[in-house]
Amino acid sequence: MSREYTEITVIGEDDTGLIARVTTLLFERDINIEDLDQAVRDQLFRMTMTVDTDGMSCTREELREALSELGDDLGVDIQVRFPADRETRTIAVLVTKESHCLEALFEAWADGKLGADISVIIGNHDDLEPLADHYGVDFHDVGDEKGSPDEERLLELLDEYDTDLIVLARYMRILSPNVVFRYEDRIINIHPSLLPSFPGAEAYRQARDEGVRIAGVTAHYVTTDLDQGPIITQRAFNVPPGADVEEIEHRGQPLEAEALLEAVRLHLDTAVSVYHGRTELRGDADADRYRFGLSDAVEETLPDRPVDGLGEAVSGHEG
Repeated sequence: MSREYTEITVIGEDDTGLIARVTTLLFERDINIEDLDQAVRDQLFRMTMTVDTDGMSCTREELREALSELGDDLGVDIQVRFPADRETRTIAVLVTKESHCLEALFEAWADGKLGADISVIIGNHDDLEPLADHYGVDFHDVGDEKGSPDEERLLELLDEYDTDLIVLARYMRILSPNVVFRYEDRIINIHPSLLPSFPGAEAYRQARDEGVRIAGVTAHYVTTDLDQGPIITQRAFNVPPGADVEEIEHRGQPLEAEALLEAVRLHLDTAVSVYHGRTELRGDADADRYRFGLSDAVEETLPDRPVDGLGEAVSGHEG
C-alpha cells in the first residue's frame, strides 16, 4: 500500500517572500516537505506541496487555522487535504452535451465498481440534466446561452461538494489556470486522439484529414497547456480506408468511455503518480490489474525480435 501524504495548495498573486512564509510555518510545526512545485500563469501564482504530517507538533485543526490566517495575511487562498479525510472520495463530473462517458461513469458507480461517489454533475449546457436526475445526482448548469461557463460559480460548487477528483466527460471548454491550479493532478480529461497528435478541437476530423490508419483516445491529467498533460492511459483503433468523420467518431466513442474509466480507477487506486510531467506506475501497484495501451491479444501479434539483420549470424561476422 502506497503511503499517503498531506497536500497543500497555495493560489494567488505572486509576491516576494510568499514561499518562505509558508515553508517556515510548516517547519515550525515539524512538518517535513516531501515535494514542492510552483508556477505562474496569466499572473496567477500556484504552489503545491506534498508534506508529511505524521510527526507534526500540532493538530489538524490548528494547522488549518494557522494556514488560513497566513493566507488572509498574504492575500492568497491556501487549501489543505489530509489523507483519509473521508472514507469515500467524491467526484465532480463536468459535461457538455455528449452522454456516453457520463453514462459509463454512472453505470460503474451504480454497479459499485467506481471506487468513489459521483456527488455532482456540472454542465455548461443543461442537456444531460435528465441523465443526472435518473441517477439521483445533483446537476448544475454554469453556462450562459452560448455555453460559456461561470468559473467562479464552478469553483463554489466544487468547494461545496468537497470535490476530490474532477472528471471531464467530454466537457467542451478549456479550464482556466484559476481552476486547474487549485486541483493540480486531480482533473482527468478524455481526448479523442492519441496525444500528442491532434490536440485541441475536432481531433477526429484532424485524424481524417491527415489520413491516419490508426487513431485512438487518450485519458490524461489536465494542465494549463491544452491537451499536453501527463498521459494516463490510451486506446487505439483502425481507421478503415475511406472512413468519414462520423465513422471514426463511432469507433472512438466506446473507447473514450473505457479509457476514461480506467484512468479514474488508476487515480483512485493511487496506482500512478506524476513525475517530471509524465505518469509513472507506483512501485507497489499491480500492473497486471490495469490496461495502459494495447490489449494483451494485440501485443502478442507484434514482432518480438529486431528485424534489421540476421541476429547471431551478423553479430559473429568480422568486418
